[in-house]
Amino acid sequence: MQEPTNVTHTLVSVESIPSQFTFPHCYTPHPLVVQAAEDVKEELKLHPEWAEEIERGKMFGVLVCENNDKEEERQDKPHNDLCFLAAFSGTLGGKTIQPYFVEPVYDLMAPNSYFKKEEAEISLLAKSEDKEKTEEGKRRSIALQRWLFSQYNFLNANKEQAGIEELFEGVAPPSGTGDCCAPKLLQTAYRRGLKPLCMGEFWMGQSPKKEIRVEGRFYPACSAKCKPLLRHMLKGLDVEPNPLLKTINEPLTIIYQDADIVVVNKPSGMLAVPGKDALPNVQEEIRERFPEATGPLIVHRLDMDTSGLMVLALHEEAYHNLQEQFVKHQVTKRYTALLEKPLCEGQRGRIDLPICPDITDRPRQMVNYEYGKRSITEYEIVGNQDGHAIVYLWPHTGRTHQLRVHMAHPEGLGTPIVGDRLYGIAGKRLCLHAEELTIYHPRTNEELTFTVPSSFMTKEK
Repeated sequence: MQEPTNVTHTLVSVESIPSQFTFPHCYTPHPLVVQAAEDVKEELKLHPEWAEEIERGKMFGVLVCENNDKEEERQDKPHNDLCFLAAFSGTLGGKTIQPYFVEPVYDLMAPNSYFKKEEAEISLLAKSEDKEKTEEGKRRSIALQRWLFSQYNFLNANKEQAGIEELFEGVAPPSGTGDCCAPKLLQTAYRRGLKPLCMGEFWMGQSPKKEIRVEGRFYPACSAKCKPLLRHMLKGLDVEPNPLLKTINEPLTIIYQDADIVVVNKPSGMLAVPGKDALPNVQEEIRERFPEATGPLIVHRLDMDTSGLMVLALHEEAYHNLQEQFVKHQVTKRYTALLEKPLCEGQRGRIDLPICPDITDRPRQMVNYEYGKRSITEYEIVGNQDGHAIVYLWPHTGRTHQLRVHMAHPEGLGTPIVGDRLYGIAGKRLCLHAEELTIYHPRTNEELTFTVPSSFMTKEK
């Protein structure tokens, strides 16, 4: 593969360099990364031949580096002898290699390569009416895919190498694995003896209809394609701790309890049910506080990032009663959210969009008119605070991330919730709070309404 020579770009800055490398799946871009991204944007302006393609939407990335032979003290020290690498996801201008940008891990579009020749022959076999040739084409297609995977070998800071199939542990990798920005950037840095300092990926162009992308915004590395690769490629680097595993700053508080139910105020950052990382969660904490409780506790859930009211059942009869109330839409929930942009006070309406998981980038959800499930939210803009709209939200369905998607998507309100690390700009917390909950008591059938004001309205975002 012919490697481009002009991919290392000088970065002159008075910014202090970070003490730890970026945790790629949840981060706030370092100022050096922002500075490097601006350089990339200026470079893109010099190529009008790419403008139409970029306008349709493309992810770019930057990696700030220093030479490995530097022995100077790095922490909190301004540094003017830095460089950065830039990458695009997939192809640009119909090519995998372009001046200014790093080379791919493997150039599958190289002319006269085995891949291109075999791909052309398989295409001819697929068009044949001869069943034997068609079956031969299928066999060769599977073999070619396996061969292609064997060409993608990834380095890490310890100079260790591993292939795709090894890193995915026998699970078939998604199409395009290894061609995203993050693995291309790190691979080039290791090949050229550069020491990675910080990294970021940003979107340019229009948002896809299904996903939520805003031009110029930074986004985390995807999970389906990149997480298994980066788990290996980051070995040997001092990486920031996963901010999602941070200690929860506020306790789980009980708002109401009796012999049948308990109503709690869940803090942002706490799971509703146990997860794979053994993090604090509502179910286990309530089980500890109420050891005499029987049957399932959790009747409904809140996202980990969302705070607010949850009702739990302390015995099986109460559980089934409350569950039926949710199924029959007899429960009323009102959320309060703070949005990134101001909106007209008094504006109200109904958002109706089909939502389904983005299987290539979990836990993100996407709008999909073919496979999505209907999701409905009533909303009202009740004011503005410091340039942010305050909105009341009444969900009529309970899809995962429903309110977050409805706020951020162009066919919804088109402005993400403040602090939304998945659909907007990451912050100290997601400013979404389940503020009011109305249920019918499972034993007395008395209507009960609970209200807990949001804590983020008067706090610094």
